Amino acid sequence: MSDGPATPALVILDCDGVLVDSERLMQVEFSAMLHEIGLPMTPAETARTFLGRSMPNCLRIIEERLGHAAPAGFLDELQRRAFAVFARDLVPVAGAPTLLDALDAAGIPYCVASSGSHEKMRTTLGRTGLLARLDGKLTSSLEVPRGKPCPDVFLLAASRMGAIARDCVVIEDSPLGIEAAVAAGMRAIGLADLAPAARLAEAGAWMVVSHLDAVAPLLGIASRTRTMTPA
Repeated sequence: MSDGPATPALVILDCDGVLVDSERLMQVEFSAMLHEIGLPMTPAETARTFLGRSMPNCLRIIEERLGHAAPAGFLDELQRRAFAVFARDLVPVAGAPTLLDALDAAGIPYCVASSGSHEKMRTTLGRTGLLARLDGKLTSSLEVPRGKPCPDVFLLAASRMGAIARDCVVIEDSPLGIEAAVAAGMRAIGLADLAPAARLAEAGAWMVVSHLDAVAPLLGIASRTRTMTPA
């Protein structure tokens, strides 16, 4: 792949933190539950530790730090609480719908590769009105032997879309996701938010942006501007 702007054959998007603004909500619930089981961590600390990881990998880390098994049903209860908050407060990440518009206008295929389960992706994308645009294009780390930072989920997503890894661009908000994209041989654009820009760059991001509106020009395509329809 060249180092300059080049229109990709496929754009692979992470879900949480890239398409749906769920990470901040999730970390608050995660922090609260960890306090309850005797592992106090702030939301900022949970983000640094768990951002980008699958839930089974998160549970493994929790149990290592506790020195014993987590309470039965811990992950199920975390999902229940998170889904309740998502139903009330979840919105798309700023610029996500317009980025999808730009990709559609340019004829560039896109899909999602997430550490979250299919149930979680369908719930969050459905809540934010994005599922119709991505249905049938979802790949979960739970479908592959190894989660991020291993490349498996991105390679599976590309294969399903008929794309070659070197022709794909990944958009990620976690250092682990950036590392996974690089390991897959894909260019990675980091979206700085819970993870600072420096960490994304250190993980190997080709470019780092602070807003999704900056992505389309990096791909050599025109940005799209949504206009509000008068009520």
